[in-house]
Amino acid sequence: MLPKEPLDLPKEPLDLPQPSQSGAQQSQAQYKPEAGEHQRIHHQNTVETLLEWTAPGRPFRKRGRQYYLTGLLIALLVEIILFLFSQYMLMLLVASLLFVAFALVTVPPSDFKYRISTEGITVEDHFFLWQELYDFYFKKREGIDVVHIRTHSLIPGELTLTLGTLDREHIKSTLLHYLPYREVVRSTFMEKSGDWLARNFPLEKEVSSKK
Repeated sequence: MLPKEPLDLPKEPLDLPQPSQSGAQQSQAQYKPEAGEHQRIHHQNTVETLLEWTAPGRPFRKRGRQYYLTGLLIALLVEIILFLFSQYMLMLLVASLLFVAFALVTVPPSDFKYRISTEGITVEDHFFLWQELYDFYFKKREGIDVVHIRTHSLIPGELTLTLGTLDREHIKSTLLHYLPYREVVRSTFMEKSGDWLARNFPLEKEVSSKK
């Protein structure tokens, strides 16, 4: 005879409650981000431009005839001294430096496009992340305000951005959100020597306007 089916097996749960349609919709709605969250995610994935301006690539001031004559006379005097000591390579170096100096004060610089965004700084087609930059400070060169931004790496070492018509406090308040501001900067030996020579042996006299 075949064995009988055991009577103590659990009955099949035929009458289990089915999940209601409103409950399923509510569980799905829990995974939908809110409208504000969509805006925050979109804001994090976008790059915002904070400042953008155009200014000359370097400080420039037009020089007069006296500047070129004085520079040429000093260079000739140095060349004669080097010739007496048979320093021909140094003579070539002095001539090259004189040519570069005259070229920089003769040819005006082209305009550069500067841009400060939430990700970094763009100078023409060169981009620098905030993580690559160290601090910043201001200096006045040739009567023009220039912001110097130092980098962590040795090259380029420092970025120089001419402000043009941009206000110094405006760019300062923008950079302070990302970089520390160095209020006092000690001049190097070369800078001190150049300032001393320019102050005591100027290549041209400053023309004072008559009142």
